[in-house]
Amino acid sequence: MHGGRTPEDAIDFSISINPYKPEWIDDVFERAEKLSSRYVYWEHLEQKLSELVKNDVSVTAGATEAIYLIGIHFLRELESVVIPKPTYSEYERIARFFGCRVVEVPLSNLESIGDRLSSSSAIFFCNPNNPTGRYYSPKELKPLVDAVEDSRSIMFLDEAFMDFVEGYRSVDSENVVKIRTFTKSYGLPGIRVGYVINFEEVKEYRMPWSIGSVGYAFLEKLIEDKFSFLKQSMPKIWREKRKFESKLGVKGDANFFLMYMPGAVEFLKSKGIYVRDCSSFGLDGHIRFSIRLPEENDLLIKNLIEVMG
Repeated sequence: MHGGRTPEDAIDFSISINPYKPEWIDDVFERAEKLSSRYVYWEHLEQKLSELVKNDVSVTAGATEAIYLIGIHFLRELESVVIPKPTYSEYERIARFFGCRVVEVPLSNLESIGDRLSSSSAIFFCNPNNPTGRYYSPKELKPLVDAVEDSRSIMFLDEAFMDFVEGYRSVDSENVVKIRTFTKSYGLPGIRVGYVINFEEVKEYRMPWSIGSVGYAFLEKLIEDKFSFLKQSMPKIWREKRKFESKLGVKGDANFFLMYMPGAVEFLKSKGIYVRDCSSFGLDGHIRFSIRLPEENDLLIKNLIEVMG
C-alpha cells in the first residue's frame, strides 16, 4: 500500500516522491561511510538549516518521527484530537496511542471544525492533503486558524508535500506547529530527515543520533545546495502534472492524483505497475498515483485510459 514492498523491477507509482535525484547523492553516501565510525551531532547543522529556511527549526528523523514526538509532549495532556478525513492514518494512530478521543470531521466541511475545538484539544491538518492532493491557501485556512487561536487549541500542520505545490504559501500563527520533511521532495524516503517549526521542545524528546550518518551527510549537502535541486526538478514535475490533467481530466496541487477507478490496482499490477490502493484512507475503489519520469508517466496514462475504456 505504501511502497517498499513492491518488486524492484516494478514501476512504483504508489509512493509520492520526487522521481529525480540530486546529482550530489553519491557524495552523500561516500561522506556517510566516513562518518559511520563515530557518533554524529548535528546542532551546528540545525542552526545552518534555520538560517536557510528563515525559521528556528528542530531536526527530526522525517515527518513521522516529528508526529510521535509531538504526541509525547502535547497529546498525553489533551482530551481529544480533531482529524479531517480522508488523511494520513498515523494521525489517528498516534492520537489513540496517547488515549485521546478521535473526532473525525469531513475534509469537505472545514467550517464546522471550529465548533469541535477547545483548550483541551488539537487538530492535525495535512496541506496539501494526502491523499486528495488539494492545497489550501492561507486565505482558505484563515477561519480554521482563527478558530484554533480563539479556542486556545493547537494545530499540527503537516506540510510534507509543500515543495510540490506551485507558489506554496504557509499560514503563520503561534498556535500552529509546522511539520516538514525532505525525504519526499528529494526522492529519498529511506533517508529520514525532516524538521519542525514552532516547537523547540522537540529537542527534549528526540533520541540522540536519530538521523545517523547518512542523514547527517544528506543535511550537509542540502544546506550547501541551498535548495537549488528543488528549483531545477520541480518545474519538470509540474510539466508532467499538466500532462495527466489534460489526458485524464484529473486535478491535484501536489505530485500525485486521486481517482475512483475500481479494478485498476490488479489490472496495473499485471502490467508491472503499482499504484496506491486507497482503502486504508476509507476510499474503496480509489487509487492514488504519483508523477514519475516522462516515459513512465506515458505508460501509466496509456494503461489508465485502457482501464477507463
